[in-house]
Amino acid sequence: MGMLIDGQWTNEDRRRTNTSGEFVRVESSFREAIEPGSNRFPPESGRYHLFINAGCPWAYRTLLYRSIKNLTAHISVGLTEPAMGPEGWTFGDQPEPILGARHIHDVYTAADSRFTGRTTVPVLWDLEGQTIVNNESSEIIRMMNSVFNGMDGVNPVDFYPEELTPEIDRLNEEIYINVNNGVYRCGFAQSQEAYDKAYDDLFETLDRMDERLGRQRYLCGEEVTEADWRFFATLIRFDLAYYSQFRCNRNRLTDFSNLWPYTRDLYQYPGVAETVNVDAIKGIYFGSRPPHIIPKGPEIDFSLPHGRG
Repeated sequence: MGMLIDGQWTNEDRRRTNTSGEFVRVESSFREAIEPGSNRFPPESGRYHLFINAGCPWAYRTLLYRSIKNLTAHISVGLTEPAMGPEGWTFGDQPEPILGARHIHDVYTAADSRFTGRTTVPVLWDLEGQTIVNNESSEIIRMMNSVFNGMDGVNPVDFYPEELTPEIDRLNEEIYINVNNGVYRCGFAQSQEAYDKAYDDLFETLDRMDERLGRQRYLCGEEVTEADWRFFATLIRFDLAYYSQFRCNRNRLTDFSNLWPYTRDLYQYPGVAETVNVDAIKGIYFGSRPPHIIPKGPEIDFSLPHGRG
């Protein structure tokens, strides 16, 4: 994957690994926030737009929250093609209608003509200010959880309740390192030692979460929280892509006695099923790399009864 350097696209791949061959994720670049009372980015219906790829787990978080918080009438969305092209994420043969962009890197240069860095999704765009608010998914979903509450039709449920924030934050950190990013640490490892460490961390954590979910319905108890949704974004992709493409092949998700029904439980939460695009998931992991052959399987029925009521 290439990047922008001083606003110019280059095919130079600066995917980061350290001296041990371990994959290191680059920090997001735009980190401002929509906040009540803000002069720059106030919460307003119809003012913000999401540029995303439906297959990408990081971008998917924002699409998921847009649906489960009933924000579809308030935040518009534009999707890239599933597979990455020679210039990164692309909108295909026709430019998208908001900026006339052909590629996600065009969105970045619309905000900063001299931008240097990776051009990732999601991108939260301010239609009025014509700039990027934020491109860090964890911060975007935290905004979506609360700042639009009170607008017409928005679901007031709080997925980050104050009394659970320490435990949610702890779980988010553990799951991010070993699972959300852990599958990438396996897939992009450049040494056997780095891969083995990532693989062991991944499955030790999945085993621990499987055991935890044998005692309670969700990660923090009987109510679904942000920790569950961040975990779900990886689990829903596990058997479809990570098991084979990223060599995360000790177990399939469907082999876990609690993680598998738990994933179906979350999939069947109102507003979730319509956000899961299996073709897009396969498209980014298999269609973006030679030989660009999309696997026909596996066939997974996320709508089977979960028995976790």
